[in-house]
Amino acid sequence: MSRSATLPPIRVAPETKASLEAVLREGESLTQFIENAVCREAEFRTEQNAAVTRAKRALRSADKGVGLMTADELLAGMEQRAKAAQQRIREAVAARNKRAAE
Repeated sequence: MSRSATLPPIRVAPETKASLEAVLREGESLTQFIENAVCREAEFRTEQNAAVTRAKRALRSADKGVGLMTADELLAGMEQRAKAAQQRIREAVAARNKRAAE
């Protein structure tokens, strides 16, 4: 088990602290709120960095002409996925109606 570490203290305006304290949930401390916010922001930035990396890779591939679709191909694929989803919904509704009738 590793030892815990502390984050640097931050100075905020009294109004900011009051607004933070006003949104705390029952039993939640300001420290817990800040820790959760910091962790969520770190997770968000990790995902954001990964998305930027994927986008850059896709742009490089597009510049090389790899994996490009025409607009017609894209629309055809979207239509195919939409039809498949509609069929799954119809089947689910039919199965639910059959169970309800039994």
